[in-house]
Amino acid sequence: MGVISFNEADVRTLARLIRAEAEGEGVQGMLMVGNVGVNRVRADCLDFTNITNINKMVFQSPGGFEATQKGYFYQRAREKEINLARRVIKGERFDPATFSLWFFRPDGPCPAQWYNQPNTGRFKAHCFFSPTEENCASVYRTW
Repeated sequence: MGVISFNEADVRTLARLIRAEAEGEGVQGMLMVGNVGVNRVRADCLDFTNITNINKMVFQSPGGFEATQKGYFYQRAREKEINLARRVIKGERFDPATFSLWFFRPDGPCPAQWYNQPNTGRFKAHCFFSPTEENCASVYRTW
């Protein structure tokens, strides 16, 4: 059982996304990217009101993930990333991505805000940004 609905194709799609977006960040970084993805499916706010499943989240346009435009994303999912995808789908959360809806890799320090959302921290090269509970209460729900 997961905190969002899913099927096996969804698990593999999320696994490919976390690998393509964060393989260089190691296991922890890939889990955090997975948190952002799951949070986007759970969120019913901001840019994510019509994002109701993993496939819609991964291929959201505009506002989706840059990795889907690169060939690396389309390689077969590996067991390692499939297991990581299952962990975040089941509800594991990792700080600073616990409630994040966005991340990116800046050339320098993390800005205090991105798209008017506060920075919640950095892990290796990625900066994470979470909405306030006032702006997006649904991402703060417990399961």
